[in-house]
Amino acid sequence: MIADLIVGLVGSVIQKVWPDPAQKAAAALAIAELQQKGELAELDAQLRLALAQVQVNDSEAKSGDPFASRWRPFIGWVCGFAFAWNFIGLSVARFIMQATGHPFEFAPADMGEMMPVLLGMLGLGGMRTFEKVAGVPKKA
Repeated sequence: MIADLIVGLVGSVIQKVWPDPAQKAAAALAIAELQQKGELAELDAQLRLALAQVQVNDSEAKSGDPFASRWRPFIGWVCGFAFAWNFIGLSVARFIMQATGHPFEFAPADMGEMMPVLLGMLGLGGMRTFEKVAGVPKKA
């Protein structure tokens, strides 16, 4: 991380600039505090972003508009169909085409783009399932 490199560089400069151990310790403490504040500020920003996204997700899920509230299931179905095509449909289609004397090469779906989306959605679904098992109530 760039912040660690900067802190290391500043630490080596402190070693050379301040020969007095007390001044050196005070400067090192000030740098450590700045680093900690920077890391805490970064974590705070990430937390605020995640909470804002949760609020957006909640309002979309409560929406009566089918296009706003049903896009996640749609993406899930698209990824599921692509997954099924790659691992079941593609093999069956190739077999049928070759068995009927019309060999044709079908292209697989690009799972490199879809797997992060599918696994992310499965992870969120698994997280909610774990919450249900643990007895966490659904927020109204």
